[in-house]
Amino acid sequence: MSTVPPTKKSENTDPAGKTGPGISDPETRSVNDFSAFPMISAANPPLPGMDFGSGTVWLINKPPKWTSFRVVGLLRKLTEVKKVGHAGTLDPLATGLLVLCTGRATKAITNLIGADKRYECEIRLGESTPSYDSETLPDASSPYNHVTEDQIRKVIENYFTGPVMQVPPMYSALKHKGQPLYKYARKGEEISRPAREVTLYDTRLTGFNDGIISLDVHCSKGTYIRTVAHDLGKMLGTLGHLVSLRRTAIGTFRSDDALDIATILDKIDPDGNYTISL
Repeated sequence: MSTVPPTKKSENTDPAGKTGPGISDPETRSVNDFSAFPMISAANPPLPGMDFGSGTVWLINKPPKWTSFRVVGLLRKLTEVKKVGHAGTLDPLATGLLVLCTGRATKAITNLIGADKRYECEIRLGESTPSYDSETLPDASSPYNHVTEDQIRKVIENYFTGPVMQVPPMYSALKHKGQPLYKYARKGEEISRPAREVTLYDTRLTGFNDGIISLDVHCSKGTYIRTVAHDLGKMLGTLGHLVSLRRTAIGTFRSDDALDIATILDKIDPDGNYTISL
C-alpha cells in the first residue's frame, strides 16, 4: 500500500496548537452554542417523560464494539423521537464521546461539524494490518527493538505536529463511485486515494512500554488516528497499528461529562421494558 509520509511541521506552527481552533479557543466556544436546548449529561441525566422531541443535546460515552449508529438507534427507541443526529461517528472498536441531538436540536449539529477533537490512543509497533487497527489481522511484521522514546519524541515533533498530509485508510466510509471504501477493501480491492491535509495541533507522547506507544492527540476534523498510527510506525523504521482509541473531546464538550449507556437505561427505562445487551 502506498502512503504519503506526513509533511514536516511548518516553522510558523505553534507546537501547542495555538494557531488552530483549539478546544479552549473562545472562537470555538462561541460556535458551539447549544444553550437553547437542555444538555443531557452526567450532571444532568435524563428523566422519564422529558420532552425530547423539542430538542435535547446528549453527551454519551460509546462503549467498545458498539457502532455509533447503534447508539443513535438506542436513543431513538428510548426517547421515541425519530429525528436523532450525531456530530461525528467513532469506529466500532473505539470508545468515548459522542454528541447526539434529538428533535429540533439536530439543526445545531452543523455548529460542531468542523470542531477540533482530542483522542487518547495506543499504537502497537512491529505489525501492520489492512485496516490500520486491530479490526483486521496483521498482514506484515517488522523489528522494533531499535525504537527509543527519544526517537519517538523527535519524530512526533518534526512530522506529527502542525499540518500533515494523510492518505485515508481503505477501511473507511469515504465513498468511491457511490460505495464506501471499506466495501472494496473487504473484497481485497485497493482504490487510489488522494492525500488530504489535516492539522495535528498537539501530539503528546504519554507512554512507551513493551512496544506500545501511548499518545494524546488534539487534531482537526477529518483526522484519521489509524493513519497516524500507520504512518508513525513507518517513520520509526518499523510498522504500527492502532490497538486502542478513546475520544475525550469534541470542541468544548468532554467525555468526562458524558453518560454511559447503562446510566441512560437506568434513568429512562428503570423497569427494564427494553431488552438491551451491553
